[in-house]
Amino acid sequence: MKLLLVGGFAESLLNFRGALIDDLLRAGVEVHVAAPELDDDVLSRALRDRGAIPHDIPLRRTGMNPIADLGAVLGLWRLMRQLRPDVFLGYTIKPVIYGMLAAWLAGVKRRYALITGLGYAFQDQPVGVKARLVSGLARGLYRVALRVAHRVFFQNPDDQALFRALGLLGDRVESVVVNGSGVDVRHFAQARVPEGRVVFLMIARLLGAKGVREYAQASSRLQREFPSAVFRLAGWIDGGPDSIRADELAAWVDQGHIEYLGKLADVRPALQACSVYVLPSYREGTPRTVLEAMAIGRAVVTTDAPGCRETVIDGVNGYLVPVRSSDGLADAMRRFLVEPSLANEMGEQARRIAEDRYEVRRVNAEMLRGMGVVV
Repeated sequence: MKLLLVGGFAESLLNFRGALIDDLLRAGVEVHVAAPELDDDVLSRALRDRGAIPHDIPLRRTGMNPIADLGAVLGLWRLMRQLRPDVFLGYTIKPVIYGMLAAWLAGVKRRYALITGLGYAFQDQPVGVKARLVSGLARGLYRVALRVAHRVFFQNPDDQALFRALGLLGDRVESVVVNGSGVDVRHFAQARVPEGRVVFLMIARLLGAKGVREYAQASSRLQREFPSAVFRLAGWIDGGPDSIRADELAAWVDQGHIEYLGKLADVRPALQACSVYVLPSYREGTPRTVLEAMAIGRAVVTTDAPGCRETVIDGVNGYLVPVRSSDGLADAMRRFLVEPSLANEMGEQARRIAEDRYEVRRVNAEMLRGMGVVV
């Protein structure tokens, strides 16, 4: 069996789909992977060393350029005509939409989509003409592309229900919910919560919809009450329409209530050094960094939002807070500052939930069964 996996961001093939690639290879599948800018020697070599065959594709991860996007469909079609894969699997918006259409045109027999999150195009109330245009276009393209899918994998039931309600899935298209991308609980081994000052950490692309501004506002408020507390932020400026501006980030750092760690190649040291993990996102598929924090044994503060709410049992392994509420976020974070022992107690529960529900091999086994790959 030959499978083509297409993603929108080259590094994600290893960081987010590495374990899936491994399990496909163990099942005897010939795995080809494709993404834009996959001509990087180090990344390509790492994928080849793993056993996958990389392909660079002409796909722009962001932006709306009809000519460029048509070129992406054509490039994917040519690649599929050359490789003749038995199975196509795409994840993130453009690989799902354009990859699915190219796979259908190329006659790929089994076509699957993994919806890892809905992002900017699915904000509850798009503000401005451009946002409404992007939202309408994305929904229309999903509606067309997913009608030729054989099965769609979702990472939370809210996204599945929304796609059904909006008519984005054809009546004959099967869909299933899996527990995110899973987490390797051996790689993200449990570590003791550091003693002493309470350290909060958020890791995300620096987007408004990730709740970065709410985190900065809550951190500013809490630092005035608890001067010894530490509030760390890791990630990078995405460059899209919802990005945090560089001057905003610089102001938070200059004011002293945010320690900015930049983009991390390995998030484990930062997670091990924190007491509590925070992700006030507006919506997720299933947030990978939350699963990694839970595996390491960290309590989590996140939002009562699709994708996020599935990871936390409120009051057991962390707290759920209202979306877009810096006050609610600050209140939940304050509990750990008033009662630091909560971080240890809830961190133990977080590790247990990660092992029981989100272990990556279990999640991948469900994906492979859903694609007809025998394991």
